[in-house]
Amino acid sequence: MPDTPSTPAPKLLDQVRDRIRVKHYSIRTETQYVQWIRRFILFHDKRHPRDLGAPEVEAFLTHLAVEGNVAASTQNQALSALLFLYKEVLGIDLPWLKDVTRAKRPQRLPVVLTRDEVRAVLGKMDGVYGLLARLLYGTGMRLMEVIRLRVKDVEFARGEILVRDGKGAKDRVTMLPQSVVADLQAHLIKRRALFEQDKLAGKATVYLPDALAKKYPNAPTEWGWQYVFVSGSYSIDPRHAEEGGGEERRHHLDEKLLQRAMKRAVTAAGLAKPATPHTLRHSFATHLLERGQDIRTIQELLGHKDVATTMIYTHVLNKGGHGVVSPLDG
Repeated sequence: MPDTPSTPAPKLLDQVRDRIRVKHYSIRTETQYVQWIRRFILFHDKRHPRDLGAPEVEAFLTHLAVEGNVAASTQNQALSALLFLYKEVLGIDLPWLKDVTRAKRPQRLPVVLTRDEVRAVLGKMDGVYGLLARLLYGTGMRLMEVIRLRVKDVEFARGEILVRDGKGAKDRVTMLPQSVVADLQAHLIKRRALFEQDKLAGKATVYLPDALAKKYPNAPTEWGWQYVFVSGSYSIDPRHAEEGGGEERRHHLDEKLLQRAMKRAVTAAGLAKPATPHTLRHSFATHLLERGQDIRTIQELLGHKDVATTMIYTHVLNKGGHGVVSPLDG
């Protein structure tokens, strides 16, 4: 009998993508991990990572810090990608990477706006971007948390917003500012009308992680699961676009549009500070602290794992260990 042709083994980067999707990592994490693994392979003259080990990983990461002069967060992202490759894809545990030259993490205080500066910036933003900016400042959410907000997670009766699958895959609850309720409800009326149009066009499905899509097969076409803030056009999920398939649907709003709108508003308000949407989160925490809110509550609202992360805002206020009065003023 003729030999049955065997199915070729999937390429390494395809194996990486498959494993990332099994673990339900975000598309951004998938893109970054694949890029770092590709750079690692090219750095070592296209040798297979199975033939490499801790010394080669250390050499690559040290190269990034010394010659690439990358930020500490960038080097840590590269390290996470390579540890994922070896542990989750190749099934190899690397010994502790003690000889890596670490990129120095700068100890900088976050940029924070005063209340008057926040008011000036928000006054230069209107429409959807103005609503998004007010939500960022009024709730302390991260940029992608507000961008990925779903209809069912806005609790008008309780005055709460449920932040699902935040950083570290954790859920939490934050407040829904009363001053945005009317505008948010008006936005949802328009959003519902758009959803009904999409249903008629057969394009009303929304992205859900695989586990949720299997558990709730009807959820992708239900109103409650829709994104609150959506793109003005349809697109194909990048997870399937590369395979030549996937259905057209409306994705959430591109966060870069909000970042640009914020930059224009900061310029129009005449501010010299390099403020971004994330600056509104820092300002939220700092202004709560100014009003006497306890640090543990602020930690919960921000979703920080460690209160030490939240304590940075006490230094912004000069209420930390250095909060002393100059003898000149005494």
